[in-house]
Amino acid sequence: MSAGRRPRVPIAVQVLALLAVSLLAAQAISLAVVLTSRPPRPPVYRLREVAEMLRGGPAPTPSERPLIRSVEARPPEPDPARTFMENRLRQELAQALGTSPDKVRVVEHAPTLIAQGPFGYFGRRARGPPSEGEPRRIAGAGRGGPIRVWRGGFLEPVLVGDFAAAAQRPDGAWAVVRPQPEPFPTEWQRRVLLGFLGCLVLVVPAGYAFARRITAPIDRFAEAAETLGRDPHAPLMTLSGPAEIGKAAQAFNNMQARLKRYVEDRTAMVGAISHDLRTPLARIRFKLEVEPPDRSAILADVTQMEQMISSVLAFIRDASAPRRREVLDLRSVLECVVDDTALMGGDVEVDEGPPLTVEGDPMALQRLFGNLVDNALKYGRCARIRLRAEGGEAVVRIEDQGPGLPPGELERVFDPFYRADAARTLDLGGVGLGLSIARSTARAHGGDVSLASHGCGLTAVIRLPLARTQPRP
Repeated sequence: MSAGRRPRVPIAVQVLALLAVSLLAAQAISLAVVLTSRPPRPPVYRLREVAEMLRGGPAPTPSERPLIRSVEARPPEPDPARTFMENRLRQELAQALGTSPDKVRVVEHAPTLIAQGPFGYFGRRARGPPSEGEPRRIAGAGRGGPIRVWRGGFLEPVLVGDFAAAAQRPDGAWAVVRPQPEPFPTEWQRRVLLGFLGCLVLVVPAGYAFARRITAPIDRFAEAAETLGRDPHAPLMTLSGPAEIGKAAQAFNNMQARLKRYVEDRTAMVGAISHDLRTPLARIRFKLEVEPPDRSAILADVTQMEQMISSVLAFIRDASAPRRREVLDLRSVLECVVDDTALMGGDVEVDEGPPLTVEGDPMALQRLFGNLVDNALKYGRCARIRLRAEGGEAVVRIEDQGPGLPPGELERVFDPFYRADAARTLDLGGVGLGLSIARSTARAHGGDVSLASHGCGLTAVIRLPLARTQPRP
């Protein structure tokens, strides 16, 4: 990571932060709405007015929830949890009606906690008796008796909220008085719902913007993949976004670079074949024009062309054949190559070192190292192999004691069918595809091959990525 660049945050951490911020913001706004929107006061009905309606009198002055009267065959069912309170109210109502308590029923529905509000029905209680025209003060709430209000210096019982009061008529039916059902939504419920809607209006856009910031790099990643499918030479993907996207983008860029090298290698090979085949064809044409034609020389050129074409076809066939890659001990692969070469009398050794594992095709890797060892023995008389791990890669160095190569040819010898002057002078066979095949095989495994001159010879350096799991030393 470059200096001054902000560290990439993983997607999991960003999503967790998004959830936490959204939840905290929603809870804070919801709490503010509930605390600032005090629930409405429940309606209060005087017991004497309820008794007057049960006798058949008119309803009291309409309020937010006026009283309604009906005649029913059965009285309302009492609430077992409020038997004591309802018995007291029934006695009060029977006294107001001048009848027996057995012919009276009072069912008072307990209000919910949110209907009561954090400060009770009427908020803070008033101090002292009220003045003329002021609301009457509530007394007796929650003390085991009916709720009463001040009225002219006396306490008058009242019913608060939802209730049902019934009195039996002479014909056996029951006259029932209850408040009109509360509409939905109420004014207070509408205020709360509007507050929650405002919460969504504030939180959702912020959450969407945050989510887009997380997912935008994924969209760019998909666009880069689509572009690569159309043009392998497209510009590399910009490394930005969360840590996982940055890691995936780096792997994507590495894959694109390998594909580009793969296409370039195949294109270079086709160009080299076209170029090098023209040379023997030109010789054949020249020899055919001579009288009489030199049949043996022409056949030699044809044989050379067949050898070149056969080498290319064999390489393409081997590279295109699907093979299952395995987790391999790279030292074991090198030791197999060394043993096979030693049986043929070659001077080759492999140094001791730690076991390193790679993922690859065992046959292709054996050909890769066998080819480089053969070159070392042909031009350098011996081969010394060293294996080390460097920065997540297995690095194999194959050193010889030959004449080496000038700096200008260290990369050129990897061109198909190119042979250095030393190779042409020694005339040890081959068509110049060995190093091209070795580099192509290494790159197909995610690595590379390079050459470097040392004091008295040449060193072939092969780099291959280590497998994800390495054995313990």
